[in-house]
Amino acid sequence: MRILIEGRPGVGKTTAIRALADRLSDRTVAGFTTREMREGGTRVGFALDTLDGRHGVLAHVDFPGPPRVGRYGVDLGVMEDLALPTLRAVSSQRDTGGLPAPVVLIDELGHMELACPGFQDTVRSLFETPVDLVATVHVHRDPFTDALKERGDVEVLHLSRANRDALPSELAARLNRR
Repeated sequence: MRILIEGRPGVGKTTAIRALADRLSDRTVAGFTTREMREGGTRVGFALDTLDGRHGVLAHVDFPGPPRVGRYGVDLGVMEDLALPTLRAVSSQRDTGGLPAPVVLIDELGHMELACPGFQDTVRSLFETPVDLVATVHVHRDPFTDALKERGDVEVLHLSRANRDALPSELAARLNRR
């Protein structure tokens, strides 16, 4: 199962992925989420939180870059050190010993994350691996995510305020049955 959850900024993509992770009681989960960092009500950066409990600052207004995404310098080392090891381990796993393969959750396939070439390569590899994968994407056009959306084995779900509370439970029920 390969699912891309597409939504506008602020609709709740990260909240949906976190809720999905909490509901996958019957499955091993690997991946990461991102979250805004705020100081005095102003967004100053983004943190990356792995689903196994590690944390790092992915992007910040005080980081010099390159790369830069908008006003944020991106620390590609956070992707390399935190996000990629687990994802690479899952993408290279061929035998699960009869157990269900882990569910990979990625929040998100966005400009900051995709600035890391190793991340792009790992995501491509994951899409060729027999794992269940759920990732969030923006609705804007991007060559990398557009190519994933066009794959015949990918289901694109549109997240909105109307379905954001129910979607994590619906996806968890589908994934827990596999």
